[in-house]
Amino acid sequence: MATTARYEIRVKGDLDEVLAAGLPSQFTAAPAPAETVVYAEDVDQSALHGLLDRLEQLGIELREIRRLPDEEKPD
Repeated sequence: MATTARYEIRVKGDLDEVLAAGLPSQFTAAPAPAETVVYAEDVDQSALHGLLDRLEQLGIELREIRRLPDEEKPD
């Protein structure tokens, strides 16, 4: 059984559709009240740091990042 690294990243405000559509395929964005939640599935540290750097460059305020429990997948 393989495990995946999953993250939930909360940012202030609503990412516009253009920004959300430009996320790499392993990241998905969902609007929430006063923030946007970005879910990361099966990402390595490099990809995660790349997204965080990109958000910072765009001036998007990071509110929270947390690793979600590992999910087991059949091989």
